[in-house]
Order: sequence, then C-alpha cells, then structure tokens
Amino acid sequence: MTQIELTLPRLLRRNARSHGRDVAMREKEFGIWRSLTWSDVATRTRDLALGLRALGVQAGEVVALIGDNRPDWVMGEIATHAVRGRSLGIYRDALDDEVAYLLSFSGATVAIAEDEEQVDKLLNVSDQVPGLRHIVYCDPRGMRKHADGRLVSAAELAQRGAAAAAADPGLWDRLVDATDGEDVAILCTTSGTTARPKLAQLSARALIRHCEAYLAVDPKGPEDEYVSVLPLPWIMEQIYVLGWGLISRMKVNFVEEPETMMADFREIAPTFVLFAPRVWEGIAADVRARVMDASPLKQRAFEAGMRMGLDALKGGGRSALADALLFRALRDRLGFTRLKSAATGGAALGPDTFRFFQALGVPMRQLYGQTEALGAYTIHRAGEVDFDTVGTPFGDAVELRIHEPDQNGVGEIVTRHPNMFAGYLGVDDVADMRDGWMHTGDAGYFDRRGQLVVIDRIKDIATMSGGDRFSPQFIENKLKFSPFVAEAVILGDQRPHLAAMICIRFPIVSKWAERKRISFTTYSDLAARPEVLDKIREEVAQVNASLPAPQRIRDVVLLYKELDADDEELTRTRKIRRGVINAKYGDIIEAIYAGQDAIPVDTTIAFQDGTKQRIRTVLRVIRMDDDAGAARKVA
Repeated sequence: MTQIELTLPRLLRRNARSHGRDVAMREKEFGIWRSLTWSDVATRTRDLALGLRALGVQAGEVVALIGDNRPDWVMGEIATHAVRGRSLGIYRDALDDEVAYLLSFSGATVAIAEDEEQVDKLLNVSDQVPGLRHIVYCDPRGMRKHADGRLVSAAELAQRGAAAAAADPGLWDRLVDATDGEDVAILCTTSGTTARPKLAQLSARALIRHCEAYLAVDPKGPEDEYVSVLPLPWIMEQIYVLGWGLISRMKVNFVEEPETMMADFREIAPTFVLFAPRVWEGIAADVRARVMDASPLKQRAFEAGMRMGLDALKGGGRSALADALLFRALRDRLGFTRLKSAATGGAALGPDTFRFFQALGVPMRQLYGQTEALGAYTIHRAGEVDFDTVGTPFGDAVELRIHEPDQNGVGEIVTRHPNMFAGYLGVDDVADMRDGWMHTGDAGYFDRRGQLVVIDRIKDIATMSGGDRFSPQFIENKLKFSPFVAEAVILGDQRPHLAAMICIRFPIVSKWAERKRISFTTYSDLAARPEVLDKIREEVAQVNASLPAPQRIRDVVLLYKELDADDEELTRTRKIRRGVINAKYGDIIEAIYAGQDAIPVDTTIAFQDGTKQRIRTVLRVIRMDDDAGAARKVA
C-alpha cells in the first residue's frame, strides 16, 4: 500500500476508479439481495460526506453511528473520515445511559441512527448531550411523528451532498486528498469488563497497515465473500468490513435481520467467517439439539461420525468416510460449504467446541488480540492448529513476550508492534503501556512449538483456600459446550471448593422439556424443575470427569434469569463482569458456601422497555458429591 492510500476514503476512491463495476457489497432487503458496486459505494459515500460538511462537521469532530450492520453505516463511517472527522460506533443494544455516556464523553456532534428505535434513544438523552447538533436517520418508517429540528433523513443528507458535488465537481477529490493517515479516524470502545468502556483512538494508517499484516498470513481477494454479522463497533468487524473490504476488495454481505442471520448466511455461503465464541457455542448447541430430536438411527450415525472425525483429528487429518456420510451435508445446512478459513476471537473458545467444529471439517483457527493493538495479532497457521493455543504473531513486526514468568514460564502477556492505538480519548496516562509495550492483563506462556497459550485474565485466576489455583474461564468454557448451558460462572476464590452458577440455554432446554412432557411456564419455572436440575447435574458430572480432583465442581445453582449485558452482568461482547456478579449475587454465593440446600429469592427484574417483573422462587443447590445424584429435596 502506498503512502497516498493510507486513509479509507483514498482506498475507496482507488477501488471506484479501477474496479468501479465490481460488486463491493450486498444487502438483503425484502428477501432480495441488492448489490452495490464500488462506483455505487463511492458515490453514496461522497454524497454523505458532502452532506456532513454541509451540516458543519469540522475536522476532529465526532460522528456517532448506532444500529444494525448496514451499508449506510460503513459508508457513513468512511464519509466521516473524508471530512477528517472521527467515527464512534455504539452497540445497537446499548441502553439510554450508555448512549448518553458515550456521546457526552466523546463530544459527538452528529449521530447516524439506523431507525426509529435508535432515534428514540438519542432523543431520550438529548438533555444530557447538548452538543449533539444533528441526528441523521436512515430508515424513515415511523419518523413522521417526530418534529425535532435536529432530525434529518439520510436521503436528504445525500441530496444536499449531491447538490454540493454538482456545484463543485472537484470538491470530493480535494476532501479526499486532504485526508491524513496519521489522523485519529476511529474511536473504538474497549470491552469494559470492570468499568465504563474506554475509547481507544485508532489512526487510519495503523488500521490499514495492521490489516495488511493480517492479510499476509490469511490472504483474501475479490473472489472472497464475507457476511457481516458481528457488531460493527467491535474492532474485529472494523478490521474485516472496512480494512479488509477496502484493501482486498472482498465482497461484504449484510443480512436482512438478526433473526434471519443463519438463513441469509447459508444463501451467501461465505469463504471466510469470524464468529464470537458465543455464536460458535450457539451453533454447536443447535446442532446437538437437532440431533436429540432425530431418530435413534440418525443419532447413532451422528455419534459414530463424530467419533471418526475426532479420531482422525488426533492423527492430524480428516475422516473421508464421516465427511461423505455426514459432515458435508451438515456443513451445507450451516452455510459452511465454501469456507476456506474460519476464526474465533474476542474471548476464549472452549477446546471442546473447537474440536467439535474441526471434526465437522470447519477450518477453524483461533485469534488473540486487544482493541488497543488493533484487534488480533496472533493466529494459527495452516497445519498448525491447536485447540489449546492461539497461534503465533502475524509477522516479525509483532513482538510478543511473557513478562516476569514464573518457574513454569507463566506470566503476563505483553506485546508491541508498529500499528498500536494512539492512546485513550481523554486519558493522558495510559497505565497499560510501559516503554512501548502493552501489558494485556492476560496470563499465558509459550508452548514448546512457540505457540501462545492464553490461560485467563490475571485478575481472574483464583486460588482456593487450600492453595489450589484454577482458571474460572477454562472450566466455564467446558460447561458451555453442553447444549443445555448458556452461561456459567465458576466460584471458589478463597473458598474450600468450586461451585457454579449456571444459566440454562432456554430454547434447547424448553424443547427438551416439552419432549419429556415436563410442564413449565417461564424461564425461572423451567430452571427450578427437578428434571432440569438432574439433567444439568449429568452435564456437570461429565465436565468434572475431565478435570483434576481439586478443580471439580461440588455445588451448582441454576439462576432464575439469564445473565444480561443490559444488567451490566456481561459486556456487550458477552464477557462476564465478575465484580458485578459477585456483588449482585453475593447472598446466593454466601448461601451456597454456607451449605444451604434451598435459597429463597425475592427480586424484581427490569426489562429494556421499562416494565418490571417480580420473581419469587427457591433455588435448589445441586450437590455433586451426593450419592443420590440429584438436587437435595427440601421439605
């Protein structure tokens, strides 16, 4: 990449000039895939950029974007960079107070919102963000009732821009020529596992150069297809949709709705996919649930195929027989028929889930990185995939070492490379950076082949009162391989033994219960059923059998609700906020370790629409060391 192409608007202009008729994006609307060429994308982006300029957006100002993944989001972001503004992606399911905080802290002056739902959020917090001058909405449905003077439709904004381009044909090129790769172009939220997310400042040059390093080890081109389903505010989706999309010209596809994701995904049959661990876990659970619904013959065939697939993996290959009889058709049903590479990142994926997809013939690889380091910077090379590692650095420019290793070589993972972030917005002292090295806060080591093994967050590695150390995340991921387990929180720090709080995977457990003729009403009611308790006990027992004795789970409680990012129990990327969990469920945790067999709960749940529900129930404690093999019965 030449110096002249080190901004996203310049890359877009290059693609439009050289490959204008080629398809750049597709979006599914009303059941039909609509294609956009590079010329289409460049023209729409130009019009939005000149429209933003007409609204008075100046260099350095922040334009926020919120909504589902759509072409207009991508074009709006590049348009922001064209006027030398900074883009800030906000997760579509962010609550009002989160939106207000991010808009206020960043000083956003314009927001681009997908639809009425997101516009309502912005209007609800308008008194907290007086600096927000304009709200651009993309979908006009439901907007007639609003009369706020700050509202402008994306269509009107583009019309203003088109008029400006017609009046001054050279204006767009002058704006693009004036963009500077050293400018901070993107404000990217960090995961925020312990507090409010920080805003990492990313330059266009850093993004583009890092994407080039990534593409050198996982090449992509115009023939490749990608389906954008991960949230665009996340750094990795920025890497793929904007960075890879513009550099390699791979086609980026946008599904119609989140609910149609897998059906739309199958229609495209992409050549590359990255899913967060929770998505891979959900797909694996769905496959296994479908197998449970199949005939006994098909169940035995699946189990035999999995055994052949797993046995073949141990030898470093794949089972041709299992592939022909089972896995090829299964990959087709999932939309994985054309996959050349598949990845997981954002959090740890359990080795059992990883093995499951490898056995199915999905070319899975693990990534590792942080927002501050422009996303991933390690990956498995072809032929070197290992369930327990995250691979090796992209190239010689990525330096990786273990800080202050112990006698086993375990210490904090630290890294540096030429394309790091430019600090946090509004923070002068970046404590995570020392002498140019970023201290990740993760514990890890290098195995004998030089591959990086990530254990857990250093602050999350716990020690039982007897001195035995354990990684909660490792055990939680093993539990979540069960199709019946959606979330798990392992307890035991400074305690005599391990315990688990588990959230059932409601769609699958409810289907299982219906088949077993078990009556229930709500999530809470189902989670309290003795048959469900016994089933979860079986699943935990299987995990315990694979763990050393000190790390086996002795007590289990099924929570009365699912963990939710809206309740600050999870981050928006589904990482557990352990501090919040320990505080919110402290009484339950103390009751577990006090030896109570039944824990009364009387609480109120608040929903996103403002409604509330009172929950009164009794949590039965499953004692895994009971000979009876079930939750203790309480009179």
